[in-house]
Amino acid sequence: MSLLDRFFKLREETDEAKPFLQHLEELRWTLVKIGATLAASMGASVCFQRQLVGIMEHPLNQIDPTLSSRLRNLGVADPFTITLQVAFYAGLIIAFPALFYFVLQFVVPALTRKEKKFLIPAIGIGAGLFVLGVMFSYFWVLPKTLAFFYNWSKSLNFTPDWTVREYFSFVTQITVTLGLVFELPVVVLTLVYLGIVSFGLLNRTRPYAYLMVLIFAAIIAPTPDPVTFLSMGLPMCVLYETCIWVAWFVDQRRKKADSVGGSAP
Repeated sequence: MSLLDRFFKLREETDEAKPFLQHLEELRWTLVKIGATLAASMGASVCFQRQLVGIMEHPLNQIDPTLSSRLRNLGVADPFTITLQVAFYAGLIIAFPALFYFVLQFVVPALTRKEKKFLIPAIGIGAGLFVLGVMFSYFWVLPKTLAFFYNWSKSLNFTPDWTVREYFSFVTQITVTLGLVFELPVVVLTLVYLGIVSFGLLNRTRPYAYLMVLIFAAIIAPTPDPVTFLSMGLPMCVLYETCIWVAWFVDQRRKKADSVGGSAP
């Protein structure tokens, strides 16, 4: 059975059986809603492009207040493309709760009344973790990483002469990537709730999972240096360890509920 078939089978277990083409139609409308919401938030973000650029330059100015004015613009269209890039990522952060809701609505289309009570808190937790990851990147990872590269260049008597495109690409990739990485507990707990994984499986595969997490951190890191790699890999390992123990708590509650239900007359 392919991964796509398993996914549709999971949807059918929570909803009435539907033809394959109807699943694709629902997927199409989900993508349309995601695209429209993201486009609207991106358009709103363009109106505040100066403020957004200033916010993204702040970690650089913490090292040296003159560094942002020394960023070089080498491409004719770079200011326009960077504006779109910044607006896209800002729009993604703003619209994330709605996008998260659309994804959950597609993955689990038919929730019970009890499950719907947990939907809003789940969206709130997911959005909160995303913002937490963005803030962790902005206030901790970025200043430390930028200062490391700047001081290393100065120690070699090099003049740090960074381009606008390189800087903004580096900042947006690290910030949004860490925001998405902080969604790992939501993903794992969703899999635990659906019965796809369990505490026992997570516990047994812990060493292999850490290896995969570090490999994934090396792939998504915008630069191959050890500082950026560890800045992204270590939080992912801590989050995964947290997921394991939260999964243990969920398993214990589930076993307790099953034992109470089984002992009832």
